[in-house]
Amino acid sequence: MRIRIIGGLAILGLFAALLLPQRRAVTDEEVRDVHRSALLIDMHSDVTSDTVKGVDLGARRDKGHTDLPRLREGGVGAVFFAAYVASSFAAKNQAARRTLEMIDTIRYDIVERHPNDFMLALTADDIERARKEGKIAALIGIEGGHAIEDSLRLLRTYYALGVRYMTLTHSNTNNWADSSGDINNPKVKRHGGLTDFGRQVIAEMNRLGMMVDISHVSDETFRDVLKSSKAPVAATHSSCRAISNIARNMTDDMIRALARNRGVICINFGCEFLSQKSADASPYFTPGAKENQKIPPATLDDVVLHIDRVVKLAGVDAVGIGSDFDGVECVPTGLEDVSKFPALTRALLERGYTAEQIRKMYGDNILRLMREVAAAAGR
Repeated sequence: MRIRIIGGLAILGLFAALLLPQRRAVTDEEVRDVHRSALLIDMHSDVTSDTVKGVDLGARRDKGHTDLPRLREGGVGAVFFAAYVASSFAAKNQAARRTLEMIDTIRYDIVERHPNDFMLALTADDIERARKEGKIAALIGIEGGHAIEDSLRLLRTYYALGVRYMTLTHSNTNNWADSSGDINNPKVKRHGGLTDFGRQVIAEMNRLGMMVDISHVSDETFRDVLKSSKAPVAATHSSCRAISNIARNMTDDMIRALARNRGVICINFGCEFLSQKSADASPYFTPGAKENQKIPPATLDDVVLHIDRVVKLAGVDAVGIGSDFDGVECVPTGLEDVSKFPALTRALLERGYTAEQIRKMYGDNILRLMREVAAAAGR
């Protein structure tokens, strides 16, 4: 019996290995050609938390992960800039005001300040047009559903201002959706997923053609969203829980379910999202971890491992990129900022992924998702 079990495991291991590309050598020219051929869409950048304070992205800076020179060096074609609204603004009844400020910093401080380099994009066609014009498409995603202050009218207003996805929660449970960030807080009133109003929010997002982002939500909320949404949904900046066991990441079953929904999981580059060793050292993710200690960095190979796992579970069509640059403090060695994206292209080619597969993971899957969400809204 033991021999049969071991033999069966060996066969399963061989089968799994055959599902994934195998390593090979690549040239600098191949890396350059493939990278240039891809329309790289980063689904989540938090550099807006700097620009809203007056930082100019046009100049190379020593701090942070993002600026215009490094975006160009990294061959980035489009960025969903986060209109991040901390829960503290909701506590002060200033969530809507902060949301408008964050939308403005994207439209004004980034796009209008650098019209030769950025173009505000509202659709998949706009992203492709920006590329043809040699510009970087700038898109807006709200992070934190408390931004709508429980008002569908505000949701519609944000859409009219250019918002094309909303992360349903941040680390806080709001009045209509549970978060993964406070699951162990007994003081938080939880709903067991979405409330009836939460389902109305999903329906209105579907009607508008606004993408539903399930990064940060609880597992119960995720399941309710898939039951409620008539359009594919995205996890704009999450990774695989089987590799790094934190609540912000997605389980294998969640990834499979997302793929059945024709959704996309966009790999987060935060060290704790990529590496269990990093997560275990973080007090934010691991209660009891030592305060103020240096988090051991993840690596570029860790990013590829997460991509490999999603491909194995759900196929290449379910993979996207959501770096969370400037929203995380620890980033992988070898992928330290937006200029380093060609290093990821090299690693994927060496792993055996084809140019077509890389183009899907970098942007084509998101363009497809955007078009399907728009089609579900009749747009």
